[in-house]
Amino acid sequence: MKSLQRTLRFVTLVAAVSTVSLGAFAQSQPPSVVALTHAKVFTLAGSPIEDGTVVIRDGKIVAVGASVEVPAGAQVIDAKGLQIYPGLFDPITQMGLSEISAVNATVDTTETGPYNPDVVAATAVSPSSEHIGVTRASGITEVLAVPDSGGFDSGGSRGLIGGQASAIHLAGWTIDEMTIKKSVAMVISWPQMETRSFDFATFSIKNKPFSEAKQDYEKQVNELADYLDRARHYAQAMGHGGPADYQRDLKLEALAPAVRGQLPVLIFADRSRDIRNAVEFCDKQKLKMILAGGEQAYRVKDLLRSKGISVILRPTLTLPPEEDDAYDRLLSQPAELAAAGVKIAFGSFDNSFARRLGQQAANAVAYGLPYDEALKAVTVYPAEIFGISDQVGTLETGKLANIIVTNGDPLELTTEVKYLFIKGQSTSLDNRHLRLYEKYLNRPKAAAAN
Repeated sequence: MKSLQRTLRFVTLVAAVSTVSLGAFAQSQPPSVVALTHAKVFTLAGSPIEDGTVVIRDGKIVAVGASVEVPAGAQVIDAKGLQIYPGLFDPITQMGLSEISAVNATVDTTETGPYNPDVVAATAVSPSSEHIGVTRASGITEVLAVPDSGGFDSGGSRGLIGGQASAIHLAGWTIDEMTIKKSVAMVISWPQMETRSFDFATFSIKNKPFSEAKQDYEKQVNELADYLDRARHYAQAMGHGGPADYQRDLKLEALAPAVRGQLPVLIFADRSRDIRNAVEFCDKQKLKMILAGGEQAYRVKDLLRSKGISVILRPTLTLPPEEDDAYDRLLSQPAELAAAGVKIAFGSFDNSFARRLGQQAANAVAYGLPYDEALKAVTVYPAEIFGISDQVGTLETGKLANIIVTNGDPLELTTEVKYLFIKGQSTSLDNRHLRLYEKYLNRPKAAAAN
């Protein structure tokens, strides 16, 4: 009897503590309704609203317009003199997959072997990456974490099928909180016909006969085609009978949505010859292609337009791909592609300079790209290209409240982000760069003199 009484007292105590804790937790939560008022609102779904209001409830936009009534009890942020935009979207990064490129233990961008379609980027993303805070402080609210995507922060050799790219928010304690869509594209690195390579053993250039390089190239393409055919046959088997009727293969199973046309393939290719070959290959294999890289996409712009293939462009602020190219080759290409009717987006292709995404688009404006197209190329178009425009990309009722409030043009280098909301939650702009800046700004004068 005494044991039962002690048990009941313990249960009562736990219930009381839980009630107090839950009450404190509820009180510590941010308000579920927030109203941003008196700002110039760029919805990117229509004309700018001069004196606009955006109302956020439970992580989503519930109202946006010039004469929106502020709900009772809402937290009101007076944004007079400021501007409101959708958060920027970087469609090719290694966010959360690579921390310090020179330290292999912090790099998880590639897997061993040429075929890894079952690899999903989201499963390897580290929510505590320092790159996340730095990147979102520049107004980027969502990115694609892309395995096997190369770039400055990459590690290891690239295979043919790198895995599945994941769309993530740049806020959250866990990857489940961060995930927008676990799989948005299958990553394929198109084989290159290389006659020259760098031998790190001898630190010298190695030359290969063209016939041998062509043979190696064709071998890789044929192997890729055979692998996709195997996946197609496997997908057919999955649709008939039960699992006992065939031997399960997780790699082929992961490829099934791509060969069925349900999942696009993000193909990395730069040279015009490789792009043409990739387009022809995808036509034959009935794959939905998105081009990544595309340094010479301008040479095949009519082909890309006719096939409805979008392009994720590399950073504009980099060296021309060929020694005979004009200095502004990558700066002027976005305008050429847009004028030809090819949908483009800008990607950082790594983490270290993802914070300069807006600047990459802005420099293309200086070389002929219409400003509206540049802004959409880092907001609306990435969301449309990867099939999540129902959630992000514009400021519209029902969409996720991924919002930035700035004191100017988000493509302008000197513009500051004053407020940032991800899934409707006010998100800290604190980051490692800012902390280091303040640390050394406030160092003792004696230390500064030494």
